[in-house]
Amino acid sequence: MNLPLPRIDGVSHDPGEFDELRERLVMRLEELLPSMEGEQDRVGLAMRACLLSPGKRIRPMLLVLAGRGLGSDSSALVDLGCATEMVHGASLILDDLPCMDNAQLRRGQPTIHRQYGEDVAVLAAVALLTEAFRLVASTPSVPAEARMHLVGRLADASGMQGLVKGQYRDLHADSRLRSAQAVATTNALKTGALFEVVMHMAAVVGEADEFATAELSRFAQALGQAFQHYDDLIDESGCDGKDPGQDRGKTTLIALLGVETVRWRLASQLEQAERHLAAVFGPEQAICRYVQALSARLMTVT
Repeated sequence: MNLPLPRIDGVSHDPGEFDELRERLVMRLEELLPSMEGEQDRVGLAMRACLLSPGKRIRPMLLVLAGRGLGSDSSALVDLGCATEMVHGASLILDDLPCMDNAQLRRGQPTIHRQYGEDVAVLAAVALLTEAFRLVASTPSVPAEARMHLVGRLADASGMQGLVKGQYRDLHADSRLRSAQAVATTNALKTGALFEVVMHMAAVVGEADEFATAELSRFAQALGQAFQHYDDLIDESGCDGKDPGQDRGKTTLIALLGVETVRWRLASQLEQAERHLAAVFGPEQAICRYVQALSARLMTVT
């Protein structure tokens, strides 16, 4: 059966359009991370190696662009974006450990535990998480009550209501009992939860109304599913600088539904994400252009 792919409007954009913002985020991360003065501080070096390696900074980019699109020019957007990147980086370090996926490569470089040892990798992940929460709790341009709320939401996304639960389910699910819906739920916890908190932070800082906040949450859920579909599709190729075959032995949607159906679901989720985003922002908003370019890149896997 040949499934017609949902339409994704591929819009050509200057690939350098968002370079300035991405560079600003990297510079702020450099300021927030331990300095390079103490060469013996291997934990600090591991933190920097994780966060300052070449990366797309998708989560902080979305947060800043969404907040700006909602009318905010708060300096808090960049710091909140950096906090979510720290949580994401910590999750990658832990995900790659020998007791988890035992990955050898990440972003084309040896994984953090291969570079610095498992003990340093675990400590670096813990340090990144604590720094992320410190940053959210101390952002001065966000009112104290809102900061407390955002700390709680980030904790939910990082812990047993989000990343931790999703990772456990991914590692320990009984393949004999796993359904497509169960896989989608795990994907929502592993990837969607952090995208959701990113958009929620933007909504809080941008003082979005109830409708916009709900649409941004739906956008994040769809984008999270799309990213997991993309990850499944590239698993065998080892592109994106990762080890090939990391999903072997796991019950993925490809194993359950086949490559063609997962390709169709990827396109469908991206289409839904763009629709929810368009309900909040006009087509001329920078975040819409960014997500259109992101969708076009993800669809190249098909």
